[in-house]
Parts: sequence; C-alpha cells; structure tokens
Amino acid sequence: MASSSSSLTAKNGSAFLKGSASSNHHLRRNGKTTSRNARASVQTRAEVKEISMPALSSTMTEGKIVSWVKEEGDAISKGEAVVVVESDKADMDVESFYDGFLAHICVEDGEMATVGAPIAYVAETEAEIPEAEAKAAAASGGGAAPAPAAAPAAEAAPAAPAPAPAPAAEAPAPAAPAPAPAPVVNTGRIIATPYAKKLAKKSKIKLETIKGTGLNGRITGEDVEKAAGIAPAAKPAAPAAAPAPAAPSAKPAPEPLPAPAGTATPLPAMQKAVAKNMLPSLSVPVSRVAMPICTDKLDQLYQKLKPKGVTMTALLSKAMGNALAKHPIMFASYHDESQSIVYNDEVNIACAVALDGGLITPVLRNVANTDVYEVGRQWKDLVGKAKSGKLGPADYAGGNFTISNMGMFGVSAFDAILPPGQGAIIAIGAGIKTVVPIDGMIGVKTMMTVNVTADHRHINGDVAAGFLKTLKEVIENPDDLTF
Repeated sequence: MASSSSSLTAKNGSAFLKGSASSNHHLRRNGKTTSRNARASVQTRAEVKEISMPALSSTMTEGKIVSWVKEEGDAISKGEAVVVVESDKADMDVESFYDGFLAHICVEDGEMATVGAPIAYVAETEAEIPEAEAKAAAASGGGAAPAPAAAPAAEAAPAAPAPAPAPAAEAPAPAAPAPAPAPVVNTGRIIATPYAKKLAKKSKIKLETIKGTGLNGRITGEDVEKAAGIAPAAKPAAPAAAPAPAAPSAKPAPEPLPAPAGTATPLPAMQKAVAKNMLPSLSVPVSRVAMPICTDKLDQLYQKLKPKGVTMTALLSKAMGNALAKHPIMFASYHDESQSIVYNDEVNIACAVALDGGLITPVLRNVANTDVYEVGRQWKDLVGKAKSGKLGPADYAGGNFTISNMGMFGVSAFDAILPPGQGAIIAIGAGIKTVVPIDGMIGVKTMMTVNVTADHRHINGDVAAGFLKTLKEVIENPDDLTF
C-alpha cells in the first residue's frame, strides 16, 4: 500500500498528525506559516485518500468533530480548511494539502474519533467519488457486496410501474422552494446544526441560500425545513413547549438538567485531559503550607497600574516571579527514575483559567526578568486566545510553577492539586478585611491567605515556608514590582 505526504495542518497551534510516512509538514499558527516534520494523516489507496483524526497535541488520544467546513461532494484545495476538530486543549481548523473532492464523511459533527481513525475519504476526481464511498462502506464493515446489491434495487424501482406515482407525488416538492423570496447568499463561513446539514443534504438544498435564525446566524433544522417547503414535523413537539407558560407562575422554575437524568454524558475533551492528570498528581507525596499576607499596599499599587492594562493576575504573577527567583528549588522538578532535581533557568508561571469546557493553564514566561507592564500585555493576549479556543501548545506548555486564584469567587482559602512535572503550586484566596493588632492597637487590614502545595520529595515544608516568607515581604512592600 503506497503512502503519501501529509495532507492536513492545524491552525492556531502545532499538530502532530499520525500516518504511515514522514514528510515536511506545514503548520499555520495565528496567520503565520512554519514547517515541521510530521507524520502523514492521509494514506493513499489507489486514487482515494483516507483522512484520519490528527493528533493536535502530545496528550491527545481522541478528538471531537466540531463541524465540517466542507460537505460531501465539495471540491477542496490545498490550504483550505476542511474540518474543525476539538482537541484536549482547543478547537483547531484542519486544512487540506490536496486538491480533490471530499467524497465521504465517516465522522459527523459532534461525534468522537480516536487519533488515527478514519474520519473522511478524499477522491482526486469527481468520477472516483463512488469508489471512495465503496471503500468507506467496506471499512465500516458493510462490505463491497452490499453496495452492488443496492444498485440493482435502484434499477428495479424505475422498472416497476407502481413507483411512478411516487415521483409524481414528489413533483410538488420543487414548487415549494419557489414561493420562497429571494434566497440569501452566505458568503462567509457557514455555521449550521448537524441536523440542518443532514436535512439540507437530503433535500438537495444549498446552505449558502438559507438565512440562519439561530444564535449568531446559525442555520437550524427549522430554517432548512422552511426553505425546502417541508411541513414542520416538529409541530407535534410544540406541546413540549407548553411548560413555558408555567414559567409566569409565582414559583421559580428549577434549572433544567444539562442532560436527561440517569444518562451518561461524556466529558468535554479539555475536562478529559484534566481527569487524566488527576491520578498521576495524587500519586506524588506533597506538603501544604499556608500563610496570611496583608495586601493593602498591593491593592493601592493595583489601582495605579489598572488603567495601564495591568490586571491583578499579572501583578500577583510578577510578585510570585520575584519571590521564586530567590528560591530556585521552588520551580525545579524532581525526576523519580534518577532521584535527582532538575533546575530551570527561567520562572515560567502557569495561571489557571476556567473555561466552559474545562480548565487550562496558559504560561507567562520568564516572569522574574520581565517588567510588570509586559507581563500584563502577555496575560491579556493569553486570556483572549484561551476564551476563543486559539491557544497553541507553545502557549500552555513549559510551566514550572502554577498559580490557582479563586479569590474572585470569595473563597477565603483552599488547597490546589499539584500539576504533573512541577514542584509546587500556590492557591490564592480572597482578600478579606480582618481585625488585627497594629503596634499594640486594634486595626483592620486586608488579609489574603495563600497555600502552597509542594512535592515533598525535594521541597520540604521549611523550604516552602521560607518561600512564603519571601513572598509576604514582596507583596507587603510592592514598590520593586514596577522596576
């Protein structure tokens, strides 16, 4: 079986695409194009190519098809986005390196596939599309024999006189689209629900001619039914909407369940990655050390820096970087096999960000040697990428110390779980007005509790306490943070 060069690349992040041959692989990240050796994800079989699920990160074992940018039968060109895949880190556009036709889609929108499994077939010419469909049927276990059997069945239909009335009954169908006003042409990327795509394909209606009424212009099944002149079969479902009138009652309606009760709901890809890391994390012996720190002066500095684009996360990260620079063992890692400590020359701080699909930790690099304003700019850029699903591996890899901040939720104190491969993580609670003794008098200060979880194999409790003492001095006397 012959193999070919790589046919897919992923936007906004590097991708490692598995296949049978190595090649010079091009990756497009944030509009820039670079080259990297990667394995091909499309295998050539005669004139039909098999597109397999690419590995978009080193930890990815399966991916979810967010949406197909192209439909079956569409012509595709080199460098053109074909499908959007959700990895365990972010959503990425996967582009084609071949000219041809998207002959058959094996994995529909919203479905999962393991890395390396076929998700579609590409034919070099339109005439080879049936061959690709036959290969897809054979690969799915349908076998080649049933495919020819279907052909005679199709021929038998025109032979029988009875089916003739059926086409006549279908004749009104073309008349239904006619009453529709001037079709709306979508020139940009088309967003439609999986059901709408299937219905449009079945009704032979181009999605480009349908105006979407869903969220952000998304085309729904109802939009396709309206364009095709199909009587909405969903009308019987209207009684299901009857509970809506119950809302006006004085009693507030309970929050609806995200899924039917008792059913198993798969985790989002990002949360699966978090779950996968939990057992290795909990297998490490750790020590926990907590300390209250006054933040009154830090809060005053923050008010001055906030108009200049410095967030509290950036300011705390800078304080953390300055303190860590004086305690290199706190951002070093322990290697179990050699029972040795590996020190790092830069303080790279990973900051936890909660997203709808899970948790991710973008990395601020060389924080100790970067001024607070640049740290603020870096953090703003990373948060924007995280929320839009555009973080690349370079944005979340390489952290050697982690900050988890739940102060914005009013949490006073908590323990954080140590990430794999790191020596320590710090949990930051909310600043709380507290009555404290001041020079023999009673006063009120804003106190913030921080809690360090450290790998006890190379960071003892007294070492972690020494780091917290330095951090306390930096935060309570923050003037040096602006230099």
